[in-house]
Amino acid sequence: MTDERIGGASAARIADFAATEAAVYAAARPRSRAALAAGAGAFLDGVPMHWMRDWPQSFPMLVARAEGAVIEDLDGHVIDDFCLGDTGSMFGHSPAPVARAIRAQADRGLTTMLPSEAALEAGRRLCEVFGPMRWQIATTATDANRFALRLARAVTGRPKVLVFNGCYHGTVDDTMVRLEGGRTAARPGLVGQVEDLTQVAVAAEFNDLASVEAALAAGDVAAILTEPVLTNSCMVLPAPGFHAGLRDLTTRHGALLIIDETHTISSGRGGYSRVHGLMPDIFVTGKCVAGGMPTAIWGVTETVARRFAAYDATRPAGHSGMGTTLSANPMQVACLVATLSEVMTAENYARMEAGAARLSAGLTKAIVRVGAPWHVVRVGARVEFICAPGPLLNGTQAEAAHAPALEAAIHQGLLNRGCLIAPFHNMMLISPVTTEAQIDRLVEAFGAVLGLLFET
Repeated sequence: MTDERIGGASAARIADFAATEAAVYAAARPRSRAALAAGAGAFLDGVPMHWMRDWPQSFPMLVARAEGAVIEDLDGHVIDDFCLGDTGSMFGHSPAPVARAIRAQADRGLTTMLPSEAALEAGRRLCEVFGPMRWQIATTATDANRFALRLARAVTGRPKVLVFNGCYHGTVDDTMVRLEGGRTAARPGLVGQVEDLTQVAVAAEFNDLASVEAALAAGDVAAILTEPVLTNSCMVLPAPGFHAGLRDLTTRHGALLIIDETHTISSGRGGYSRVHGLMPDIFVTGKCVAGGMPTAIWGVTETVARRFAAYDATRPAGHSGMGTTLSANPMQVACLVATLSEVMTAENYARMEAGAARLSAGLTKAIVRVGAPWHVVRVGARVEFICAPGPLLNGTQAEAAHAPALEAAIHQGLLNRGCLIAPFHNMMLISPVTTEAQIDRLVEAFGAVLGLLFET
């Protein structure tokens, strides 16, 4: 009988490796296991946020502290952190300028529902880093995307958003669609979904301008909401001319172009858009923009701002559906100013780029050494290994390249060797404080895991 292969590796060997590594993990964490058994019953599904169960381990690792580019768990294991809060701590845990800002603001108030002089400074810094837009501050990028879509529908008078198959835009309901047999359908697994999402959204394939133009031709699309690079499963880079094509098509068809850089802020100062000269009508980002303090920002061009002002002048007074009470609070603003001025610097991004290039080269060598049919993709400080040949062209290919059992085994093996990567995909981030020694340890651990999975 021929052994099934997953990503070029033996399925039986993957299963054996995963079982061995799971036992090693559990044996090394008796305090975490005991603490969870005693205290997790207060939470739905045993954790304060349900997706904390999405890590491949049999039970979550309890974090005792996080500092710089390391975390320490309750059992005393010090681990090199390349997940970094799935980009939320991309500049390292508790950057010193942000920690100072938190301490200073703690004595001046946490939330007021009113702006401060520091908020005006934040606005100036946002324009300096990301470009001259009219900005708003939200708490999460999911919120920012929701608000941006409301504005887009308001100024265009159109109901639909176009998103790409395999996209990531947080938990915005309208974006939870995919292509099935060439048609837009709700993603499977959505909890309590009752609205017909095809009434408010249409899906197209990334890098396929013809499919975009066909969708826009219906005349009911208010905006295209896109990441510059698909990041939700296996990373997909834009084809040459794709983003220029999106800009041209949205302009010709009267739709707005929204670029969500919640993950691609890894690209450089100002995000992928500024680094590559993209010109969105609306720009969104979150995650690490305030150094780890829950904060997101969204901005519109002067032209869109004028269109919204004209719409708003005729809107009846009442709830806009945009905004949350704690958004733009003084603590967010203090952390935002500190990050934009002292953390999100060209010098830090240069260090991150250099480290990511080192990691990418090391992972590639390890893959070539064992002859695995995989490839490595990098966007600035963000690196991913993909357990399939590349490059990938769209979300359908990215989904097909995903190898959950193999990836989970690798993640577990890396953690047992002192390296943490993101649980949702094969993503690794390099922060300004990540050292070459940490990068080399990850490359060594990756090579060791591959050696066990592919040894002959």
